[in-house]
Amino acid sequence: MDSLFYAPDITQAFRRIKAVQTFRNGGTSPAPWDSLNFGSNTGDAPERIKENRAILCNKLGISARMLATAGQVHGTTVALASTPGHYEQCDALITGTAGIFLCIQTADCFPLVIYDPISQSVGVAHAGWKGSAGNIAGATVRELRKHFGAEAQNCIAWIGAGISRRAYEVTSEVAERFSHACSSRTPAGHFMLDLSAVNRRQLSDAGIPEQHIESSPYCTFHDTTRFFSHRRDRGKTGRMLTIAGIMPP
Repeated sequence: MDSLFYAPDITQAFRRIKAVQTFRNGGTSPAPWDSLNFGSNTGDAPERIKENRAILCNKLGISARMLATAGQVHGTTVALASTPGHYEQCDALITGTAGIFLCIQTADCFPLVIYDPISQSVGVAHAGWKGSAGNIAGATVRELRKHFGAEAQNCIAWIGAGISRRAYEVTSEVAERFSHACSSRTPAGHFMLDLSAVNRRQLSDAGIPEQHIESSPYCTFHDTTRFFSHRRDRGKTGRMLTIAGIMPP
């Protein structure tokens, strides 16, 4: 495990895919964004975020000019990233072009990575409760098939670190959208939601074999030394970056 990021076990058997989720340490940002912050809308200085990107890209052996980023509006729109750059009004990106590295920012929401080694295509998605309610996982799988012929049974998927069920208390209105993934009512009349399980089920329902899906063991809320958490830090915090792309042959 690197000090800046960790990688899923499930991708290690495939030479062409590079996928990681960053930790919060090793960057240049001061508190409350300390220190490897990638969130451009957090109040941190743009030059520090640029420096943090350079640190990460240098470690990964890629250029910051190879990154594709998403606007992340808590929806379910999937954008086709045919070139590096910023894609507005979307919460998922897909590409079949080697050398484009797709990026998702999170600080409690779940990042998803889906890779098809047959078609050599990859997708990333930002799965908060709204995106999960709209099945952004399934939408990303469908778009990979539409554009690249990726068959779900050939894909592998990674659910990165997010806020765990034991920390994610939601209202009854939210819980109604996820009845199969909520625990019993809390004393405050709320429910505990397991968004990781929601996305795992949606990936499975989309046709990805259960044994091809890996879920991160980390909880962003409870692991204060490794991760930013929007809920734990009351909104005054940074963002991790999940990045995935196809390496050239």
